[in-house]
Amino acid sequence: MNALKSFNLSDQALGAVMMALQRSLMEQSDIVPVLKNLNFVPTDDGLVVKNPPIVKFDADGMILSEVVDDEEDALIDHTASE
Repeated sequence: MNALKSFNLSDQALGAVMMALQRSLMEQSDIVPVLKNLNFVPTDDGLVVKNPPIVKFDADGMILSEVVDDEEDALIDHTASE
């Protein structure tokens, strides 16, 4: 029988999950699709999310519309040093 490897969430991954929850609450939307689409990778610090949710606000504190794919592709890849 193969031993299962366990992982913990890094601070970054925990923040990503919390941001997804906050965004879901603000938009009154279902969080499940967002959580299902998070891509986790193992690092020395724990699991890291490669595609964390992004929430943008205008000057009045109102949430702006969805982020376009080009902006998501511009995120820094935290696993590049591996």
